[in-house]
Amino acid sequence: MAPKDTRARIVHAAMELFWLKGFNSTSIADLLSRTQLNSGSLYHFFPSKQDVLVGVLEAYRDGIEEMLLKPAWEGVDDPIERIFALLALYRRLIVETDCTYGCPIGSLALELHEPDPQVRDLLAANFVGWTNAIVRQLEAAGARLPRALDHEGLAQFVLTTMEGGVMQARTHREVAYFDRAVAMLRTHFQMLEASAKVVA
Repeated sequence: MAPKDTRARIVHAAMELFWLKGFNSTSIADLLSRTQLNSGSLYHFFPSKQDVLVGVLEAYRDGIEEMLLKPAWEGVDDPIERIFALLALYRRLIVETDCTYGCPIGSLALELHEPDPQVRDLLAANFVGWTNAIVRQLEAAGARLPRALDHEGLAQFVLTTMEGGVMQARTHREVAYFDRAVAMLRTHFQMLEASAKVVA
C-alpha cells in the first residue's frame, strides 16, 4: 500500500472512531484494530494521537467541498435553497442514525475544552469554511436579500441553527427539535426576502 493511501486510511478510521466514541475515548489500540496496521506504520505518519486529531481536522477542512457541499447541493441551483439543502443533509443523517448523529466538528469542539492552539485554530478553520460556503450563497442571492444584510453574521446564525438543532435532536432523540429550528430559520429568510422586495 502506498504511503499516501496508508495515511488516508488512518485518517478515515480516526474520523469514524472520533465520531462514534469521541477523541478522548478512542485509543491507539482502537485505531490499530480499525486499520489493521501495526504500531510502527501508524507512528510513522502520526507520532501521537494528537497528531492524528490534527490530520482529521485538516481532512475535514480540506474536504468540505467533496464530503459535504457537493452531495448536499447536487441538482440544487438556487442559492437560498442550497442553504436549506445543506441543512436537509444534516436532517437525513439525524434520521438515518436514529437521532444519534452529532456534527463531527461541533462534537470535537465541545469535547476538547482546552485544545492546544493548533487544534483550536483548525476547529475554527472548519467553522469558517462552513460559514464561508453559506456567505457565498447569500452573496449569490443578490437583491433578493436586503442590501445592508450582514452576510457573515447571518451565515454564523445558520451554523448556530444547525449545531443547536443537531445537539437538541440528539439529546431528545427526536428530529422535531431540528425541524423546528430550521423552520424558524426559513421564516427569517422569508421575512428578509419580503423586506428586500419592499425596499425595491
